Amino acid sequence: MKEHKKEVECINIIFCDDPYLLSINKSFLGHDYFTDIITFDLSDKTQSLLQAEIYISIDRVKENAALHQSTYQKELHRVLFHGFLHLAGFKDKSKQQKSIMREEENKLLSKYFSSK
Repeated sequence: MKEHKKEVECINIIFCDDPYLLSINKSFLGHDYFTDIITFDLSDKTQSLLQAEIYISIDRVKENAALHQSTYQKELHRVLFHGFLHLAGFKDKSKQQKSIMREEENKLLSKYFSSK
């Protein structure tokens, strides 16, 4: 978040299952499908401190790791970084935005796992 000039007050990360995240997706976003992550920026727009909640479906992370022939650990970090990137202002609605988001995720994954 520092690289994107975001000062964090609090980011709550809630790990849940598919049915729970589906109910949030339906209730708050009007989407009737499974997803791996939903990110809510709860910041007071009059202040500069970031407050957020990130919901992650462990079921989706496990399935996506197998689907993409990745480890659970790497897929979980990819999803976490995806949420952080949304909070930093990145979008993923268009094909170009998705490409940029994936590139940024890969940079963060490479940086994180090379430092271990």
